[in-house]
Amino acid sequence: MNAKTISIVSYITIIGWVIAYLKHKESGQKSKLASYHLEQGLGVFIFAVAMNILVIIALSVIPSLGSILALMSLLPVILLIFGIITAANEALKPVPLIGKLFEGKLNF
Repeated sequence: MNAKTISIVSYITIIGWVIAYLKHKESGQKSKLASYHLEQGLGVFIFAVAMNILVIIALSVIPSLGSILALMSLLPVILLIFGIITAANEALKPVPLIGKLFEGKLNF
Protein backbone atom coordinates (compact mmCIF):
# COMPACT_ATOMS: atom_id res chain seq x y z
CA MET A 1 0.00 0.00 0.00
CA ASN A 2 1.24 3.45 -0.78
CA ALA A 3 0.87 6.45 1.53
CA LYS A 4 -2.23 7.81 -0.20
CA THR A 5 -4.05 4.48 0.08
CA ILE A 6 -3.09 4.12 3.74
CA SER A 7 -4.36 7.66 4.37
CA ILE A 8 -7.73 6.97 2.77
CA VAL A 9 -8.21 3.56 4.43
CA SER A 10 -7.47 5.06 7.85
CA TYR A 11 -10.87 6.81 7.73
CA ILE A 12 -12.92 3.74 6.72
CA THR A 13 -14.18 2.21 10.00
CA ILE A 14 -12.00 1.28 12.93
CA ILE A 15 -11.08 -2.00 11.22
CA GLY A 16 -9.82 -0.03 8.23
CA TRP A 17 -7.82 2.15 10.59
CA VAL A 18 -6.18 -0.92 12.17
CA ILE A 19 -5.31 -2.32 8.73
CA ALA A 20 -3.87 1.03 7.64
CA TYR A 21 -1.87 1.26 10.87
CA LEU A 22 -0.41 -2.23 10.43
CA LYS A 23 0.52 -1.56 6.78
CA HIS A 24 2.10 1.76 7.76
CA LYS A 25 4.01 0.10 10.59
CA GLU A 26 5.43 -2.65 8.39
CA SER A 27 6.41 -0.32 5.55
CA GLY A 28 10.10 0.54 5.40
CA GLN A 29 9.64 4.25 4.93
CA LYS A 30 7.32 6.21 7.19
CA SER A 31 5.21 8.66 5.25
CA LYS A 32 4.28 11.95 6.85
CA LEU A 33 0.99 11.91 4.93
CA ALA A 34 0.00 8.46 6.22
CA SER A 35 1.06 9.29 9.78
CA TYR A 36 -0.95 12.51 9.75
CA HIS A 37 -4.13 10.87 8.48
CA LEU A 38 -3.77 7.92 10.86
CA GLU A 39 -3.68 10.48 13.65
CA GLN A 40 -6.71 12.36 12.33
CA GLY A 41 -8.69 9.17 11.68
CA LEU A 42 -8.13 7.88 15.19
CA GLY A 43 -9.10 11.29 16.53
CA VAL A 44 -12.43 11.16 14.69
CA PHE A 45 -13.11 7.66 16.04
CA ILE A 46 -12.31 8.75 19.61
CA PHE A 47 -14.59 11.77 19.15
CA ALA A 48 -17.38 9.52 17.81
CA VAL A 49 -17.22 7.21 20.82
CA ALA A 50 -17.20 10.11 23.28
CA MET A 51 -20.07 11.85 21.50
CA ASN A 52 -22.17 8.67 21.40
CA ILE A 53 -21.69 8.20 25.13
CA LEU A 54 -22.83 11.79 25.72
CA VAL A 55 -25.85 11.31 23.42
CA ILE A 56 -26.90 8.17 25.31
CA ILE A 57 -26.64 10.01 28.63
CA ALA A 58 -28.59 12.99 27.27
CA LEU A 59 -31.29 10.71 25.88
CA SER A 60 -31.73 9.01 29.22
CA VAL A 61 -32.19 12.41 30.90
CA ILE A 62 -34.28 14.16 28.21
CA PRO A 63 -35.91 11.61 25.85
CA SER A 64 -37.78 14.29 23.87
CA LEU A 65 -34.49 15.40 22.25
CA GLY A 66 -34.15 12.06 20.46
CA SER A 67 -34.48 13.30 16.88
CA ILE A 68 -32.09 16.22 17.38
CA LEU A 69 -29.50 14.05 19.08
CA ALA A 70 -29.88 11.40 16.38
CA LEU A 71 -28.93 14.03 13.80
CA MET A 72 -25.88 14.95 15.90
CA SER A 73 -24.77 11.33 15.60
CA LEU A 74 -24.21 11.93 11.89
CA LEU A 75 -21.43 14.44 12.62
CA PRO A 76 -18.63 11.82 12.84
CA VAL A 77 -19.68 10.37 9.47
CA ILE A 78 -19.49 13.83 7.91
CA LEU A 79 -16.05 14.38 9.47
CA LEU A 80 -14.86 11.03 8.10
CA ILE A 81 -16.00 12.05 4.60
CA PHE A 82 -14.06 15.32 4.90
CA GLY A 83 -11.03 13.32 6.02
CA ILE A 84 -11.26 10.95 3.06
CA ILE A 85 -11.48 13.88 0.65
CA THR A 86 -8.45 15.53 2.26
CA ALA A 87 -6.47 12.27 2.16
CA ALA A 88 -7.39 11.70 -1.50
CA ASN A 89 -6.05 15.19 -2.30
CA GLU A 90 -2.85 14.32 -0.38
CA ALA A 91 -3.22 17.41 1.80
CA LEU A 92 -2.15 17.75 5.43
CA LYS A 93 -5.23 19.64 6.58
CA PRO A 94 -6.96 18.83 9.87
CA VAL A 95 -10.49 17.49 9.97
CA PRO A 96 -12.95 20.38 10.56
CA LEU A 97 -14.02 21.19 14.13
CA ILE A 98 -11.89 18.60 15.97
CA GLY A 99 -8.77 18.05 13.88
CA LYS A 100 -6.63 20.60 15.72
CA LEU A 101 -7.23 18.76 19.01
CA PHE A 102 -5.39 15.69 17.77
CA GLU A 103 -2.53 17.29 15.81
CA GLY A 104 0.78 16.18 17.27
CA LYS A 105 -0.82 14.24 20.13
CA LEU A 106 -0.62 10.76 18.61
CA ASN A 107 2.62 9.73 16.93
CA PHE A 108 2.61 7.03 14.28
